[in-house]
Amino acid sequence: MAEQTQNLTFSSGGVQLKGYLARPEGDGPFPGVVIIHEIFGLNDNIRDIARRFAAEGYLALAVDLFAGRNRVICMLRIIGDLFFKSADKSSGVRDLKAGIDLLAEQEGVDKARLGAIGFCMGGSYAIALGCSDNRIKVIAPYYGMNPRQYDEAVKRTCPVVASYPNKDFTTKPGQKLVAALEQYNIPHDVKVYEAKHSFFNDTGPNYNEAAAKDSWQRVMDFFQQYVGQPVNK
Repeated sequence: MAEQTQNLTFSSGGVQLKGYLARPEGDGPFPGVVIIHEIFGLNDNIRDIARRFAAEGYLALAVDLFAGRNRVICMLRIIGDLFFKSADKSSGVRDLKAGIDLLAEQEGVDKARLGAIGFCMGGSYAIALGCSDNRIKVIAPYYGMNPRQYDEAVKRTCPVVASYPNKDFTTKPGQKLVAALEQYNIPHDVKVYEAKHSFFNDTGPNYNEAAAKDSWQRVMDFFQQYVGQPVNK
């Protein structure tokens, strides 16, 4: 399936943010997905992931959380978000909700079928977003940390398909996430791979082809189950 791409701008908290939209061929309605980058920002790797989603029939929006801001200040803000604020109080989640607003406004998107995927920092935000915005129906965090007070927040989350490397600083949080998902009977598919951090990034030194391919197929299958088909009204 061919796709069309465009750069967009939108506002959040008085700041102009940027996004990269990849649209499938056709008129829709399409499920939508928000893609949340790791610490490297909205780069070619993240744009490629947006295009891959579009090729699978999703209207995909990659949000640049660093746009218009100093990178160091952004990282300090993100650390504060992830370790000292609850999911619904995070400025990063606020920006992502503005991105969801933008995605939901796009022609051809089915706003009842929205998901989110994120990597490292973005994986942490994907978990926080799933706990704090009921428009998101499924999330796919890769090697993400849990939000503050996650055991309380997770009971509000949507279905989760998550992927972690073994012997990583995110492995133990992933195990805790599984325990909370099971406690609250949240549908989930969580897998730990013999791989290193950032194993999905095919432009980086830790890329693991086997883990990347397997995890991508799991994401596609899980998303198909929860947002792939139109909701009966």
